[in-house]
Amino acid sequence: MDRTQPKGSPRVPAGTMGDGGTTYSGVNPNAVWLNSRGIWLSYVIAVTILHLILLSIPFLNVAQAWTLTNVVHNIGNYIFLHMLKGTPWETNWDQGKSRLLTHWEQIDFGEQFTTTRKFLFLAPVILFILASFYTKYDPLHFVFNLSTMLLVLIPKLPQLHGVRIFGINKY
Repeated sequence: MDRTQPKGSPRVPAGTMGDGGTTYSGVNPNAVWLNSRGIWLSYVIAVTILHLILLSIPFLNVAQAWTLTNVVHNIGNYIFLHMLKGTPWETNWDQGKSRLLTHWEQIDFGEQFTTTRKFLFLAPVILFILASFYTKYDPLHFVFNLSTMLLVLIPKLPQLHGVRIFGINKY
């Protein structure tokens, strides 16, 4: 492993990471951008800003704001990581290899149980726990929070890597 990579980071081919986590055109940017410096903090800040915006809406109470934060986060997470396929940039490395892969399947070149994947797996769980706590475990809110959390966690399981259930999102 390259000495410039932090401990626990995925194996990235030598010479693919530039200063500040930028990638050169030889590697799939979808595979490594989530390992860049400050991405996790930016993710947490974005979710916090979403929650504060929802809290500032006068007709929403705290429980509704937490449930909406969780639902919007999880639906956005599902669309961005599990529905969108391919890469936004054409690279010499890719040559169509990533055309049928979702963003989740491209992260860390498909390697399972990396720190980035663990973070993206734990974020909805922590948000679900917070939403459940602040809604005082109200059954209606709990159903919405749990169903969207399962919607986003089940596709992240290693057993479903590359699997298209009922042919959904096959092409």
